[in-house]
Amino acid sequence: MENKRIDDDEHKVPLFGARHLQMLLIFLGLAAAIMQRVNLSVAIVAMMDKNLANPNFEDYKWSESTKSYLLSSFFWGYCITQIPGSQLAHKFGGKITLLCSVALSGVLALLTPLSVRLGDWKLLCALRLCQGLIQGSTFASIHTLVSKWAPAKERGLFCILCYTGLPFGSVLIMVVSGWIATSSLGWPGIFYFCGLIGLIWGLIWYLVGASTPSECKWMSVEERLFIEVMMVTSATPEHEHVPTKTPWLKILTSVPFWMLLVAHSVYVACFWAMITEIPSYMNSVLELDINSNALMSSLPYLANMLLSFVFSVLADFLIKRGYTSINTSRKLFNSIGCWVPVVPLILLGYMSADQSELTLGLLVIAVGTNTACNLGYLVNPIDLSPNFAGILMGIANCVGNIMSLLAPLTVGFIVTDAENIQQWRIVFYIIGGMYFIGNLLFVSFGQTKIQTWNWAE
Repeated sequence: MENKRIDDDEHKVPLFGARHLQMLLIFLGLAAAIMQRVNLSVAIVAMMDKNLANPNFEDYKWSESTKSYLLSSFFWGYCITQIPGSQLAHKFGGKITLLCSVALSGVLALLTPLSVRLGDWKLLCALRLCQGLIQGSTFASIHTLVSKWAPAKERGLFCILCYTGLPFGSVLIMVVSGWIATSSLGWPGIFYFCGLIGLIWGLIWYLVGASTPSECKWMSVEERLFIEVMMVTSATPEHEHVPTKTPWLKILTSVPFWMLLVAHSVYVACFWAMITEIPSYMNSVLELDINSNALMSSLPYLANMLLSFVFSVLADFLIKRGYTSINTSRKLFNSIGCWVPVVPLILLGYMSADQSELTLGLLVIAVGTNTACNLGYLVNPIDLSPNFAGILMGIANCVGNIMSLLAPLTVGFIVTDAENIQQWRIVFYIIGGMYFIGNLLFVSFGQTKIQTWNWAE
């Protein structure tokens, strides 16, 4: 009888409803946030090279170690506010924390060129650190929103489409940055563009976004009932209430959570090592100018974005047809995302300037297939605990971004001569090894079963 009711409600809900609009807005919000993170890794190429920079704007003679400080400074603040940000999202809802995260960071993006003029790299470091502090609640907010808006059967698709904003934002800023840097706006225009996008999105989200279906005033009654019924039937009836007290000890002694932590940390560290260093690698080793560099750097992330849709449809098909369980699906796609890139990444360390097309192909394979992880470890916090998904994401992102903080510093320590391919080779071996070991642990010991502490008081 219950199944019949769910089916009837599902037939009444619109093909594109309030939950899909929320998904689209979250997608765009994450894209805006990512652009504010990535912009410096692209702009710094023009900022440090007088031959690439607009002659109307100053270029800076920063050392490779200073550059590594600048590229990592965002993560100094970002890792600090992960857990506090997740607690705020859990208490006040994901709408307000995501709004503050993107919009306030956008204001600081607008102030970036001024900070460089007034205080050189030191003030820029401080501003990037503040941006990291502000954006600390971004991913926890998104996981909190997904756990409230996505019915269990749509969770994987909902989650990966929201997080496709990450490669979309990366592609967009990399594509337009080359044009902006060589236009009359110069490299400051890259930061102005990112800041304005964040503020425009913030206004729209404030007017249309909602933390839960019950707070959405304009959605249909049928869709609200459908989501609420699906949420209830996916939980154990006697535990339908949402606990307010976080079971910290049980979470921190949970083996499935630790495997999630390992998988998340490896992915985040390696992803950000690549996204912050690839523009410099392509400029120094492949000797590409700023326009070619920006376009070629964006192609792997375009592949990442497109393959997100392919993998999500494939995963949905395999689960609905009964070919894979949810547990098998999570581990299968996490393996595709971590193990397929290993060989291309290692081969990158053996490329030269006259092999730019082959290098680009390897990057497309490595970064493109990497998106499959979003159907693995990324959905896993909601699998383990729908009630505390945002908090699990906050803890995992805190640890993961400590690794992200160390990644550019490690690259800066290893790559003392940006034109030395042997030094880059070491970097790619390290990234490939981390991917392999991290996924091996996740496949061996990870779980998707809802944990008993999900309902703990």
